[in-house]
Amino acid sequence: MTDASSTLGPRPLAVVTGASSGIGLELALQFVNHGFDLIVTAEGPDIALAADSLAAGGAAVRSVVADLTTEDGVRQLVAEVTSADRPVDAPILNAGVGQGGAFVETPLEGDLEVVMLNVVAPVRLAKELLPAMVSRGSGRVLFTASVASLMPGPFYATYAASKSFVLSFAEALRHELKDSGVTVTALLPGPTDTEFFTRAGMEDTRAGRGGKDDPADVAAQAYEGLMAGKDKVAVRSLRARSQTAAAAVLPDRAKAAVHAAFTRPDDHDGTDGRS
Repeated sequence: MTDASSTLGPRPLAVVTGASSGIGLELALQFVNHGFDLIVTAEGPDIALAADSLAAGGAAVRSVVADLTTEDGVRQLVAEVTSADRPVDAPILNAGVGQGGAFVETPLEGDLEVVMLNVVAPVRLAKELLPAMVSRGSGRVLFTASVASLMPGPFYATYAASKSFVLSFAEALRHELKDSGVTVTALLPGPTDTEFFTRAGMEDTRAGRGGKDDPADVAAQAYEGLMAGKDKVAVRSLRARSQTAAAAVLPDRAKAAVHAAFTRPDDHDGTDGRS
């Protein structure tokens, strides 16, 4: 754990997971720019550098190196949040990872990592953080899903399925908490200019090579929607809207085929029945 500035003070507090780069870092910056203090986490030591950069904006920022694919990592983050001894106003459950490739060829360990980080970790963190918010009667929760949550995702099947879980989970919690004073918002970004495609091994796909949204723009839309109490924030770029529109009108089999055209690796020609 690193304190990048003075001890956390009386300003509202946001907890941002996956905050060392990409959408998570830009989300953290949004909160700094709107007067929040932060607890930020990621699995690598570069989260400390991100915290230093964020603290330059005048916030008190605490960084936590934690592997949220493990129960111990979640407990470590929760312990740091508890030790701050102040209410959490905005849990931003953003950390996520994908694994590209045909499911029968990818290593099981990678698929399980996707499930643990994208599904199990946000459930654990929500279970730990939401009861106090409900008791207090205030707060805003953001879950980062994806436009991939709206359709089957061949060639990164566990990722798309995990994001479908996140979206459904967020919508269910929103209904349960509708009279509690706590709002729940799901973020649905399209392809975004982050490390996702490299980490997922998907650089050799149309999605990996194609145009991508600016994570700063995605984060700004997410913050605006979260503060407005929206149920979902579907990113307003042309490419994200076109994916959302296709998901709304096509049957599942057609959705899978359309999605596969963007996620199939170059060495799969689509004639082997796997699409």
